[in-house]
Amino acid sequence: MLRLDHLTVIAPTLAEGMAHLRACLDLDLPFGQRHEYMGTHNHLLRLGGSMYLEVVAIDPDGAKPPCPRWFGLDDQASVRAAWDSGRRLRGWVARSDDIHAALAGRAHIFGRAVSLPWAEPAFEFSLREDGGLPLDGAAPSLIDRRGKPRNMATIPDLGARLDSFALEHPDPAAIAALYESLQIDRPPTIMQGDIVRYRARIATPGGVKELF
Repeated sequence: MLRLDHLTVIAPTLAEGMAHLRACLDLDLPFGQRHEYMGTHNHLLRLGGSMYLEVVAIDPDGAKPPCPRWFGLDDQASVRAAWDSGRRLRGWVARSDDIHAALAGRAHIFGRAVSLPWAEPAFEFSLREDGGLPLDGAAPSLIDRRGKPRNMATIPDLGARLDSFALEHPDPAAIAALYESLQIDRPPTIMQGDIVRYRARIATPGGVKELF
């Protein structure tokens, strides 16, 4: 069974990502971390339980990794096009206790499991050969934390809680069937739409707000 691990806002720059988050949620997050093994950096926000939000972008001071960066970040033209069209909450990551079983027969969607960080691996992450989002983000990226829960104490808790999470897609039935085959616990609500687009309703100290 897969479970929602975190939502991902994929930004052209971290500054733009944080400006969008402030505009949507009226929250200001401290810096998260640098992924030296992937050449990216982020800001993080707890969303209740073991769920959180990540705003991620290429780290301009980071080195290029020995593989494509995750979340399609190497294709900056596509990242920018999606951003400018208002598609900023681009996807999510699902947690698996057996990533290899989840990937079996689905490499064409998710790619392969990569052990990260390179020097001292602590988790496995699904990565396509092109680094792109699975099914343009309609399918989650997969993470296997090797039986160890994410240390939520390192993620700021500003009182935000995920209320609902929805996906618009041109073929809702196909995505629903994929989610069912993956045994995803409480997947996003799927609705008919012209393109892949996510929206999340998040309860904040200032009221329920929408992130897109």
